[in-house]
Amino acid sequence: MKTVTWVSLLTGAALFVGACQPIQPMAPAATETTAEATTAPEAAMGTIVDIAVSNPDFSTLVTAVTEAGLVDVLADPAAEWTVFAPTNDAFAALPEGVLDMVLADKELLTRILTYHVVAGVVTSDQISTMMAPTMEMGAVGGDLMGSELDVQVVDGNVTVNGANVIAADIMASNGVIHVVDAVLLPPDVAAMVGQ
Repeated sequence: MKTVTWVSLLTGAALFVGACQPIQPMAPAATETTAEATTAPEAAMGTIVDIAVSNPDFSTLVTAVTEAGLVDVLADPAAEWTVFAPTNDAFAALPEGVLDMVLADKELLTRILTYHVVAGVVTSDQISTMMAPTMEMGAVGGDLMGSELDVQVVDGNVTVNGANVIAADIMASNGVIHVVDAVLLPPDVAAMVGQ
């Protein structure tokens, strides 16, 4: 395992928190070339966290991001993240007792949440079948675990570790959110909870 710097950890956390924000419509593209004109639409768009907070379908995710202490990281306006954001229904589909167990273990919760985050902005037209490295980490300031997501594209349908992408390209000022219908678990955690 390699040690991750604070900047890398904060960047990973920022991406995850962004996934928890409510979904907001994309702002129109700026037509002016001044710095002020080009940053105004991005600011109006909101961070990943802003979008997650504004969408009631992400309330469980927002609670989890808050409990893990990842809000500031995922709301970082200087970061760029791609977040695979599970809905409330995805969290509810976890085996009985698993969500409560995870919420009570900050390190495990942080690992799971950052497993949903990929560095950089990857929109649906850029997604292909691949193993995508995640920002999974044990705790902010801890070691990077480095598990990968199994992304599959078949006949235009995208799955991530078998979860379906049910909404794509929700643009934020610091990244993009793709909504998934299941909680993504690192392989060792999936084995532990029997998934």
